[in-house]
Amino acid sequence: MLETLSWAAGGTGFTFLMTTLGAAVVFLFRGRSSVLMQKLFLGFAAGVMIAASVWSLLIPSIEEAEAAGWIGWIPAAGGFLLGGAFLLLLDMILPHLHPDAEAPEGPRTKLKRTTLLVFAVTLHNIPEGMAVGLSFALAAQHDGDPALYAAAMALAVGIGIQNFPEGAAISIPLREEGMPRWKAFLCGSLSGIVEPIFGLLTVLAAGAIESVMPWLLAFAAGAMIYVVVEELIPEAHLGEHSNLGTLGVMGGFLVMMILDVALG
Repeated sequence: MLETLSWAAGGTGFTFLMTTLGAAVVFLFRGRSSVLMQKLFLGFAAGVMIAASVWSLLIPSIEEAEAAGWIGWIPAAGGFLLGGAFLLLLDMILPHLHPDAEAPEGPRTKLKRTTLLVFAVTLHNIPEGMAVGLSFALAAQHDGDPALYAAAMALAVGIGIQNFPEGAAISIPLREEGMPRWKAFLCGSLSGIVEPIFGLLTVLAAGAIESVMPWLLAFAAGAMIYVVVEELIPEAHLGEHSNLGTLGVMGGFLVMMILDVALG
């Protein structure tokens, strides 16, 4: 268990580091950020998450269920729905504000716009941390299968790559809201701290009840797809038909698919 926690801490630590590096982009910008760049970045993040949900989570969920003698699609479908319901619940009970939106979502609150922006991105990062942690837990349950560890590392790399633009996507708007650069950087960086936290928590849960692994994998997939469809893709298009946002989605999907197939 300790070895698995160490691997998961390393993987989610890398994704957190990439969020921090992305947030540091705020120190390089003078003036307002490019809308086209934001579309590309958000689309890329969406593509990575879609591919990761399929290759790194749903397919292993079905395979694990069938290996245990179950009907493969039942835990995959059930976990997927529960993951989406979990993010829907968080959307309803936690106030948050998406970039370029006028009104916040969730319960009424007196929190500042900048705080609500940080909450929105933090919600994105919860299923990503779960996904990376579960991938390492799955490898550990198979006696440290090198192929599964490679697949887990590929997922961590993919999530880390897409976390770089996500870090920038929170720190730059915060700066444009009038926040000092150092504070915008700190908020952007800390929005990713939930990834190591939820990554390690899911490793502990999977280790305690190994039989639920197919459900947990699909749960993370459902949560990620909810974020993609509810938030990332609409924000990538910003209310308009956008070829650049679409190309970003395709590029992110391609990168994650190649990483998972080539390394896993």
